[in-house]
Amino acid sequence: MEKKYGVYICKGCGIGEAVDVEKVIAGASSAGRVPKEQFKVHDALCSPEGVAMINADIKNEGVNALNLVACSQRSKVEALDFPGCVVARTNIRELVAWSQPPMEDATSQLAVDYAVMGIVKTQKGDLPEPGILENLNKTVLVIGGGFTGVSSAIEAAKAGYDVALVEKEAELGGWAAKIFKSAPMSYPFEGLVESPVFAKIKEAEANPKIKIYKSTTVQKADGQPGLYDVTLKTPGGEETIKAGAIVLAAGWKPYDAAKLTHLGYGLPNVVTSVEFEEMAKKGRITRPSDGKPAMKVAFIQCAGSRDPEHLPYCSHFCCSTSLKQAKYVRDANPDALAMIFYKDIRTPGQTELFYKNMQNDPGVMLTKAEVKGITEAGGGNLCVEAESTLLGEKVKALADLVVLAIGVVPATAGPQQYLDGLAAAAGKGDEAKAKYIAETPKPEFLLNLGYRQGPEIPSMEGGFGFADSNFLCFQYETRRTGIYAAGCVRQPMTMAETQEDAAGASMKAIQVIEHVAKGIAVHPRAWDITYPDPMMTRCTSCKRCTEECPFGAIDEDAKGTPFYKINRCRRCGTCMGACPERIVSFKDYHVDMIGSMIKSVEVPEEGMRIICLACENDAYAALDTVGIRRKQKLNPAVRILPVRCLGSTNLVWVADAFSRGIDGLLLLGCKYGEDYQCHFVKGSELANYRFSKVQETLDRLQLEADRCKMVQVGIDDYSRLPEIIDEFVKNIEDQLGPNPFKGF
Repeated sequence: MEKKYGVYICKGCGIGEAVDVEKVIAGASSAGRVPKEQFKVHDALCSPEGVAMINADIKNEGVNALNLVACSQRSKVEALDFPGCVVARTNIRELVAWSQPPMEDATSQLAVDYAVMGIVKTQKGDLPEPGILENLNKTVLVIGGGFTGVSSAIEAAKAGYDVALVEKEAELGGWAAKIFKSAPMSYPFEGLVESPVFAKIKEAEANPKIKIYKSTTVQKADGQPGLYDVTLKTPGGEETIKAGAIVLAAGWKPYDAAKLTHLGYGLPNVVTSVEFEEMAKKGRITRPSDGKPAMKVAFIQCAGSRDPEHLPYCSHFCCSTSLKQAKYVRDANPDALAMIFYKDIRTPGQTELFYKNMQNDPGVMLTKAEVKGITEAGGGNLCVEAESTLLGEKVKALADLVVLAIGVVPATAGPQQYLDGLAAAAGKGDEAKAKYIAETPKPEFLLNLGYRQGPEIPSMEGGFGFADSNFLCFQYETRRTGIYAAGCVRQPMTMAETQEDAAGASMKAIQVIEHVAKGIAVHPRAWDITYPDPMMTRCTSCKRCTEECPFGAIDEDAKGTPFYKINRCRRCGTCMGACPERIVSFKDYHVDMIGSMIKSVEVPEEGMRIICLACENDAYAALDTVGIRRKQKLNPAVRILPVRCLGSTNLVWVADAFSRGIDGLLLLGCKYGEDYQCHFVKGSELANYRFSKVQETLDRLQLEADRCKMVQVGIDDYSRLPEIIDEFVKNIEDQLGPNPFKGF
């Protein structure tokens, strides 16, 4: 498009009192090569009058490339929205007026540099147009017909969407249909209730928008949001259906009790909570060894959970299950005793009221204890040995039945463990891989995705098979766009919680369906209509982009040439940062744009000049907060440039900065690792990996590696960011000195 530029400087919110606006116009017009007459100043750009002024210029003057020199891009998003125009938001409120001494030369020069970078951004950017694919499908595929899956299907259908509900068993309901009673889910949380799954099943079966597949598994799922082709293995053969989004609600299975021999499993009168539930459902709570009524029942909590030798995590609903089962014992026989040995009682939310009601039952004994062993005591009885009780003593208790509150293992764990083992074997060579495949039983996969990066959704690192749902930032999301995790594949939860989880996952599935229909991204850039547009004539098929994309958005053809499945793309730009040929671009974000913005910064002959690339999700927000609080100052030598994700950072920007004379390059990215906070999952980690190799680039320039540093920060690190920046600048000043390229 042919551009006509307009630079609009706001004086509101204290900007006019802190920044010499005339100096900004003079400096930016010269450096940015935009005539002064194309600059306009207003007391409040976001006011109706300010917006009207800009709209008048768009309509009457044909202005279509706007640089709004005002507040942060995170502020006034709706008020300062000008469709059909290339818009750059230049932040001189939080990063200058609110975080620098007023009316000093350094403050004004800082504002000039930011204004110039904004002008360069409009010069290098183009107007984005959405990439909309044809023949999109809006069906929601729900995998798993337990309480979570059925609830998810109902919620999606209520919202007006067709649903395909797939269950591998012959009947719906899952574990929720196998229980005798459910713990109360409403006030006063006293009496037990029928499992709510049966009412849900009736509702789903009566809904014409829900098509139910029983005794069915997913043989293959390929495609992308809006365009999934899913092959089902049904009792009648194979059937291929179309889907727009997928909810994975495959549920859980009990931990293998055979591994709990130290808790007596294998003895005739030691059962799991699942086996006890089956016993209660048959109507008799008796000892398996002789059929006698169980009068003293001991419940052992955390059986296989919160144990580094087994499941190190809490299985969440075991405590409420044991309280419920203790009530089975008491309701069956008023003379019976239920003893609960617990590490901690954990009854989240209003379930705490049920716990308190059970505490008031004189036939229920609860004691904090570490159970050390269970042995036979003769006559079919058992001896429970425990220590570290609230009394600080070792205790022994006789019981005629022991129930182990068994831990929860997500249905995703088996496939993930198999794939992890396969990857490890493959790393040792083809022979080791073939041996692993031949000797290791292959579990039943849930999704069988046709993705280059694997057939299942990735699990959390150290998460023991739970779906990697980016729960710190956005629940339900997985690393496969359009596929959402719900219920116990995401984390252990009660039925009340899974019902909410199911609704949330369905709403996310609907969101992705509607967004891809308009060419809009989802999480976290849920407004973005840009998409990667690579110049394939220069592609060397190095596979860096396909290997590093956190979301599997890039596949390869038979020749190994990468191609995008755009609806999978989250617009993080990780592929842009990965590409050594620098051929990946977005209309309003590309390597040349950011490099040109870096090179537009004025480099003084005296003093330091530092470029800070800040992730827009956490780091940039924290820097904004520094200004908003107005308690600390940001170092005036630093120029902050927001990036979509540090994963989009291309190493050529290092050369751009240092060859220009910039003294240091600071990268502020999200925290990565097992408890990552990166909105794009792997972006910050990949940036750290790339910049561990930055020495090679700096060696070519004969510069010190310490001139470039990456720091992990969270959105709540605003109070320590000024200190981090000052320390970096001071280290360069004191230890390294000016960039020797300064002035060339």
